[in-house]
Amino acid sequence: MPPQGGYFRPPDHPQATLVMVLGVLGVAFCGLCAPFAWLKGKSTLAEIDASNGTVGGRSQVYAGYIMGIIGTVMLAFALLIGILAAVLILIGASADTSTY
Repeated sequence: MPPQGGYFRPPDHPQATLVMVLGVLGVAFCGLCAPFAWLKGKSTLAEIDASNGTVGGRSQVYAGYIMGIIGTVMLAFALLIGILAAVLILIGASADTSTY
């Protein structure tokens, strides 16, 4: 019986770390990074799936992808709150407060 070879993990996708970093930054610090993590993560996941196991790093990319989605939702919510606050301030400023 010939000797058995060991299992060697395939190399990570070159963009795996980038997606993870963008996802973390998008959730924790700068919400503007989150949509980029989402989009880059989606395309990187597709490339990993198409590689038939020759490229790894799927779990790292998937974590960054999910954080990108969460960060994008948080960014959209913050923008919605900001727009609502601006509208309410404008309505309050234009209201006539005189009591003649």
